Amino acid sequence: MLELLKNAFRNFTLADGVDIFLVSVIFYQFIKLIKGSRAYQMTLGLFTIAIAYILSLYLKLNTLNWLFKEFLTYLIIAIIVLYQGELRKILAEIGSRGFLRPKPKRTSRETIKTIALASKYLAAQKIGALIAIEKDISLKNFAEKGVMLDALVTRDLILSIFFPTSPLHDGGMIISDDRIKAAACLFPHPTEHPFLKEYGTKTRHLAAIGMSMETDSAVVVVSEEKGTISLAIAGRLFMNLDRETLERKIVEHMERK
Repeated sequence: MLELLKNAFRNFTLADGVDIFLVSVIFYQFIKLIKGSRAYQMTLGLFTIAIAYILSLYLKLNTLNWLFKEFLTYLIIAIIVLYQGELRKILAEIGSRGFLRPKPKRTSRETIKTIALASKYLAAQKIGALIAIEKDISLKNFAEKGVMLDALVTRDLILSIFFPTSPLHDGGMIISDDRIKAAACLFPHPTEHPFLKEYGTKTRHLAAIGMSMETDSAVVVVSEEKGTISLAIAGRLFMNLDRETLERKIVEHMERK
């Protein structure tokens, strides 16, 4: 074993170093992307299986080794199925921003405060609302399917858009670069989620979860039935939030690298 390590270091080249560095960056970004999500638990499961496979080779457990080899045949398909949401997210980030484009200016604390104040009023009046706040992954494709506005973010404008008699109240609002880019937008629903059964008839909550799974946006949803505020981030739904907690969670998400 020691001799193998000596030979490896003896033949180590600059290309090997670059190769290891790039693979490390890819793995780090992937782990950072899935941290806290269901995919993170699945990754730990696959890692445990990999360790068991190595042990089966070392201990010469032939039957167990055969089972692992049969499983490895379908591993690529399993990874695509298990990580389809995360893979879509990675491809969306690459496609929407590119490697040479600068990252967008993230929503300011002042705008987040305005959103939180408007959400508090909407919840008190039991007026439903759905607001997606862009982070790094562009929401342009979703915005283009709604009504383009490109307006300054103000409390009164948010309230007027979601007022029940407004023609734009049905659908989601997209906020990017401290501007209301569009309203009456359609957000994607998740294909599977623990909240699917509970929120089967509550379109806004499912849309918030779906949008947060497809992108890295923070999605605020106000329930018109209960007058409560929820926040969806990375497929997780934080429920029954007050204004201060909502504002803090959005700021933390937007400022997180």
